[in-house]
Amino acid sequence: MKVLMVLTSHDRLGDTGEKTGFWLEELAAPYYVLKDAGVDITLASPKGGQPPLDPKSADPSAQTEDTRRFEADTDAQARLADTRRLDDVAIGDFDAIFYPGGHGPLWDLAEDAHSRALIEQAFAAGKHVAAVCHAPAVFRHAKAADGSPLVAGKKVTGFTNGEEAAVGLTDVVPFLVEDMLKDAGGIYSKTDDWGVHVLHDGLLITGQNPASSGPAAQELVSALAKVAA
Repeated sequence: MKVLMVLTSHDRLGDTGEKTGFWLEELAAPYYVLKDAGVDITLASPKGGQPPLDPKSADPSAQTEDTRRFEADTDAQARLADTRRLDDVAIGDFDAIFYPGGHGPLWDLAEDAHSRALIEQAFAAGKHVAAVCHAPAVFRHAKAADGSPLVAGKKVTGFTNGEEAAVGLTDVVPFLVEDMLKDAGGIYSKTDDWGVHVLHDGLLITGQNPASSGPAAQELVSALAKVAA
């Protein structure tokens, strides 16, 4: 099985002067769930090369067993430093797509035409797409075959308004993930802030926050196993 993991290339946190990017745990935890299940992983990003890491996700307080494993993994670090350009990948080469979060996707992947095309092509081909935390932002403009919003009528989750308020960025982000999913017709649900919450509806898998990223990848592995059976 082959999975494309798509990371943000955006490193500016609005007009704050601070840096953002992808959230380390949301890459590391799914990466090892997939790798340890024997999945062939390809990393990509809009600009290719080294994607920006949200510096706050590298703080000691945010570290997990998976993030420490990833930082010590020379092969993983080499892959991360040389991600493929998003416009240079084709959905036909993969069995599914996984989008780690971090605030960066709100600015670039949410608006990226290549990302949108890959998602729509994946669904048309019967392939799963998973996104966690802020990464469900990638569905903002994605459409179903009938032209309706891709998430309309589907059970979805993502970073909550309460979690965004807790990190003090409600007025910084270009839009709130929870509101966007609801506005697009998604059947949005959530658990307590920072709790684990994963939803699987058809070909769509979403996770609420960093703690949900590993479980979302486990759900994807199970889905891929059923497809392969």
